[in-house]
Amino acid sequence: MSHSTRRIEPDDEMKENIEKHNRGQICSECHSNTLITSPNGRELVCETCGLVVEERSIDHGPEWRAFTHRDRQQKARVGTPTTPTKHDRGLTTTIDWKDKDASGHTLSAEKRKQMHRLRTWQERIRAKNANERNLQFALGEIDRMASALGIPRSVREIACVLYRHALNDDLIKGRSIEGVTTSCLYAACRSEMIPRSLEEVSAVSRVERTEIGRAYRYIAWELGLKIEPTDPHQYIPRLCSELSCSNEIKEKANEIIDVAINQGLLSGRSPVGVAAAAIYGATLLCKGENTQAEIADVANISQMTVRKRYQEQMSALNRSH
Repeated sequence: MSHSTRRIEPDDEMKENIEKHNRGQICSECHSNTLITSPNGRELVCETCGLVVEERSIDHGPEWRAFTHRDRQQKARVGTPTTPTKHDRGLTTTIDWKDKDASGHTLSAEKRKQMHRLRTWQERIRAKNANERNLQFALGEIDRMASALGIPRSVREIACVLYRHALNDDLIKGRSIEGVTTSCLYAACRSEMIPRSLEEVSAVSRVERTEIGRAYRYIAWELGLKIEPTDPHQYIPRLCSELSCSNEIKEKANEIIDVAINQGLLSGRSPVGVAAAAIYGATLLCKGENTQAEIADVANISQMTVRKRYQEQMSALNRSH
């Protein structure tokens, strides 16, 4: 007598449980699906019974340990971030100018000649065409002028991005590189509310003020820059700091500028001239020690400008009272 065996086909639920179990989503001990990942991300643990369902052999974290933020920053093996202040965005190799090895020992004469040749070829291959050479020189000029003016690094990056846009849009043709770079730096200062007058920027540039102003208006129009007029209040802290003025003079100068704004005396006038005249008026009212010549010299304007703006502001101040 033969016995026939009947094959039991798994239903859909059983198939799903088998598939989940094969994927490690169901605990093989208590058959629950409450699986969690360990804090280090290497183990899949059942929350109900504590069974380690899956152990990942690949650790994507570092092989070193750091207990402080400083240790973590020093041990991190990452390169320098990309920056628009360099023509190659800082991704090329830099060969040190010191003729020493890793141990600090001086190289031999033959090795020094080899390193000199490598540096020469490194400089040649960093700029492959005329556009890259143009960009290399222009960004170096922006960095030089920004350092002389004490401009923050974030504003330098904005100026470099503006010059890149001008170069890509072919706005440099027919204009000097120095004029366009200075105008981009001035536009970046204006957009970020950094109080730097056109006279101050032109003082560290290699081109005249008229060329900078002409290039600035052209670049701002072509790139569609929406730059608000400079507020004279922004010049007060820096000028007062350089003149060693008291807080009383600083507050009085801001009050004089507020009166001048209410009387409509800013139209067609230089903001730095308005600020310098307000400081001069506040110095006289508060019996300060700074002279008109000292204020004009710090603000990089003429004494005639200070006198004219001062007379207008004093008349407005008398009318307001």
